[in-house]
Amino acid sequence: MISIFDLFKIGIGPSSSHTVGPMKAANLFIAELRAAGVLAQVTRIEAVLYGSLGATGRGHGSDIAVMLGLMGEIPEITEVKTIGQKIADIYAKHELNIAGQYSIAFDPNRDLLLNGMEALPYHPNALTLAAWDGETLLHHNTYYSIGGGFVMTEQEARADAPVIDSVAKPVPYPFRTAKQLLELCQTQGMSMADIVRANERANLSDTAIHDGLMAIWDVMQGCVNDGCHNDGILPGGLNVQRRAKAIYQQLSAADSRKAFNDALAVMDWVNLYALAVNEENASGGRVVTAPTNGAAGVIPAVMHYYRDFCPNYSVQGIEDFLLTAAAIGIIIKENASISGAEVGCQGEVGSACAMAAAGLTYVLGGTPAQCANAAEIGIEHHLGMTCDPIAGLVQVPCIERNAMAAVKAINASRLALKGNGQHVVSLDKAIKTMKDTGLDMMAKYKETAMGGLAINVLDPVIDAGLDTPLGELVEIEKIPTVDVTVNYSQC
Repeated sequence: MISIFDLFKIGIGPSSSHTVGPMKAANLFIAELRAAGVLAQVTRIEAVLYGSLGATGRGHGSDIAVMLGLMGEIPEITEVKTIGQKIADIYAKHELNIAGQYSIAFDPNRDLLLNGMEALPYHPNALTLAAWDGETLLHHNTYYSIGGGFVMTEQEARADAPVIDSVAKPVPYPFRTAKQLLELCQTQGMSMADIVRANERANLSDTAIHDGLMAIWDVMQGCVNDGCHNDGILPGGLNVQRRAKAIYQQLSAADSRKAFNDALAVMDWVNLYALAVNEENASGGRVVTAPTNGAAGVIPAVMHYYRDFCPNYSVQGIEDFLLTAAAIGIIIKENASISGAEVGCQGEVGSACAMAAAGLTYVLGGTPAQCANAAEIGIEHHLGMTCDPIAGLVQVPCIERNAMAAVKAINASRLALKGNGQHVVSLDKAIKTMKDTGLDMMAKYKETAMGGLAINVLDPVIDAGLDTPLGELVEIEKIPTVDVTVNYSQC
């Protein structure tokens, strides 16, 4: 079984598959060198990123993540504010301190290659690492970053090994499908949250579970708070203006939490929460993969909605929300994918919407069947969603897409709570459909920045119009941004 703490990981932005995953892969490589007793002999390391990692690696910070991982940095605890200087030093000195112990010559332009035109077997996000002592190859391996910060080695992929980060003991209530989970809930008289908690107890104490869940919630709250107070231009070259701070100030001044004369005032806050998280993610801040970084704003936004606008809010409810959401995420991970490079954004934002909808449904009094129904609605209405980040950056349309999915999750929950849990489409069938749709989707729509908005927005022919001579077209240097000042009193 996948642990909730495998699904919800504390890391850094902008991408769980393209940033957290490559950093963890580099960590694994260093550990393998140490285990083989050859770490001190290394004089040169070469990294090659393939497929989606190669195509959008620069925009997602994959190259930076690999260097950090080789240095021994860990996503959960790396000091975000020092990353820029560390990378600048590598470029300036052409030197890398592997594992924080041994300095080797390293030129990122020579030793870290991005090959977006070639894909390796098993998964679109592939990374190879090789270490030499002079001309002698000491060790090499291939790693696949399969979404949500999960990493598999070449050996594990060939063996079709289960994707589990934790050392898991047998759990009392194993499940792989929604049907199995619902049957367990019925026969045991337990909720989805109860089932997941009981399974976690096979490996962790109640104190460790509580502390781990609160650590996740603390990072989510901190991320929202930081996003509401930071402004400026997001990095990467698109010149995207942060909006969350301005919106936060407008909403706070209007005290719109109490402005019930505006029937949609609550929606403004939900949008804000999601925008705040994803702007922090886009800037490389600390976030929780939920279940991915690209979808990191959906679950926190809905949890903040529960905290700020639902009268039955409690700390226990926060734990139960996360546990229920994890149950849905585990099923999706086991039967489909949460990787945008594998199935498109339906696997990221769609999965997050389903997880958030189920979690909210439970804390608002929903039955297991209603939770599954809410999750199914969340997935069903994201089927076919492409992953087409402009310039390979997790900014446009990713940031706004999280806000839209958060609102959908709340609506899915409300729809499910008005019913009895029965629906024409089961959660399992919706998940299978998502997988099938992802397999049928053209590769250019799966996190390659080679299709959809990623090419049309930056296409000077489209911007200039068909009547403009090609010779007069110039390369777009920046995307114009819009003044976000809104008069909420007129909504």
